[in-house]
Amino acid sequence: MGRAAAAKRSAGGTTGGPDRDTSVLGTSARKALSGEGTATTADEAPHGEGDKGDENPEHGGKSGAKAGAAGKAGAAASASGVDAEDGGEGDGKDAGKGAAVPEQGRPADSESSVPASRSGAATAESDAERTSTFVPLRSTDAPLPPERPTSAPPVTPPKPTAEPTDAPDGTDASGAEPGSAALGETERTRQQALPDPPPLDLLAQLTNKPPPPETPLRTAVRRVKIWTPLALLLVLAFVIAQAVRPLPEPTLALTAPATHTFPGAKPAMPWPAEGQAAVTVEGLGSLGTHGARKPVPIASVAKVMTAYVILRDHPVKKGTDGKLIPVDKKAEDEAGLSAQNESTVEVKEGDKISMREAVNAIMIASANNVARLLARWDAGSEEKFVEKMNKAAKDLGMRNTTYTDPSGLRAETVSTAEDQVKLGRKAMEDPLFKETVRLPSYEDTKGDTHPNWNGLVPVGGVVGIKTGTTTKAGGNLLFAAEKEVDGNTQLIVGAVLGQYRPSILDTVLAESKKLITAAQGALSSVRVVKKGEVVGEVDDQLGGRTPLVATKDVRVVGWAGMKARLKLTDGGETPPHEAGSGDRVGWLTAGSGPGQVRVPVALGEEKTEPGFGSKLTRIL
Repeated sequence: MGRAAAAKRSAGGTTGGPDRDTSVLGTSARKALSGEGTATTADEAPHGEGDKGDENPEHGGKSGAKAGAAGKAGAAASASGVDAEDGGEGDGKDAGKGAAVPEQGRPADSESSVPASRSGAATAESDAERTSTFVPLRSTDAPLPPERPTSAPPVTPPKPTAEPTDAPDGTDASGAEPGSAALGETERTRQQALPDPPPLDLLAQLTNKPPPPETPLRTAVRRVKIWTPLALLLVLAFVIAQAVRPLPEPTLALTAPATHTFPGAKPAMPWPAEGQAAVTVEGLGSLGTHGARKPVPIASVAKVMTAYVILRDHPVKKGTDGKLIPVDKKAEDEAGLSAQNESTVEVKEGDKISMREAVNAIMIASANNVARLLARWDAGSEEKFVEKMNKAAKDLGMRNTTYTDPSGLRAETVSTAEDQVKLGRKAMEDPLFKETVRLPSYEDTKGDTHPNWNGLVPVGGVVGIKTGTTTKAGGNLLFAAEKEVDGNTQLIVGAVLGQYRPSILDTVLAESKKLITAAQGALSSVRVVKKGEVVGEVDDQLGGRTPLVATKDVRVVGWAGMKARLKLTDGGETPPHEAGSGDRVGWLTAGSGPGQVRVPVALGEEKTEPGFGSKLTRIL
């Protein structure tokens, strides 16, 4: 064992145990206990020749050996409770200066250490001696270092370096004495918690590896590593959602021309020389109008609105006669007005007539007294019923029509031919009305027969509707006729008003007959679509389209110059996502109303459900 080991054993044998306070030891003794007394300097030369050691480096070896002996003597003196500095003015004092650590509050002597002497002593120690050096714990009775400011900046742990090299004056490379630096750090951390270091610095402390410098490339790589898994997760969720998402409903689209124009010029209608007229083919359009479009008296044609309101508010089921209407005293009395050229039928107070018979009375016999009876029965008074008549006219778009009584006898009840055509088309939708107006006559409950004032019924396809004649109104007729074309029945509705040439009734019937005959003759059919021709497609809303073909020829009814409109509909049934070739999926229609042409359409090829790629690329 070297001198350091001997000094250690000497110090360990004289301390008296771990409870002994090391703060009372001298500087040399503390140095010996810590093991640092073995590495002496040139200042530790005995007998006060430490200064000479500084001046003569050649004596470094001898001075180091003498200083080691002095260190041992100092340690022995310290063990007996006497400070090495108080051991005398000679060798012990100089030797103590070479190895002592400055006490708290005492500045280090810059002239008390020489690196050459220290290195000389250190080389004399073996590896085993250096690693087994005993380092005593700091006593809690030692004086505290001066208080430092609590707002000290965070201290970054130093990077691991090689063993520190003592400066010539006994301090470390930073200029601070080793003992005081360690003590200050310990005391500072005991008084105030250090702030948490940044994450990268903390990682560097835990791994004993400094954080790499931040560069754009490292930043980009780090972001890729963070965001790539999240992006992949989102893509996976999107793919699953698109795969299980419900498919949109397929729709039908017309690919054939939406309109077809009949060849030739529009037919010239034989309009009357006076008054006004209008003719329309239900579902196809108007053949034209004639005369001034101003309201004129319409006489008993007003009873069409009376019947329409009654049947609208009191529908009659097919095969029945409807409700029973009690006859009041006024209806019986007004039956006698036939002597004043009013159209009436005989009724008795207390009798009850069915709705069917009442409608027959006003539409065939043109009975004014029954028309007023229906108004009182329905609304409580004729005035309130007239209000209902005018409201119904407004609802039908009859802007130039005004009703003042339910019979039309008053000249203030006015309308136009166009407005009456609108009413006639709507009234013909009621089964009982349509059945009634085509009768040439009817028989009442008393057995009396009443002929239809419209003498055109039922000749030449004429099926109604109502005449109206007075001196002020002249001859008026709202008529309806039918024409069979290619198996489809076309309904013709027209009106002729203001015919004053005598006889006014015969004149209006004759003029109306001309218009009916011309309209019937103008109607013809043209094939616009051949069987098997592609007319549309089924769109699955994801880019897939399946052609649709007509299952038979489509023939459209019209007249020269008319434009027929084609429509493709699903008939109220949603097209399937999957179907075989030839399966019916919709209808191709031409026109509207009673004469509408309707042909089924089928798939021209097999329709399959959209593929995974179509589902995946679906946006909405």
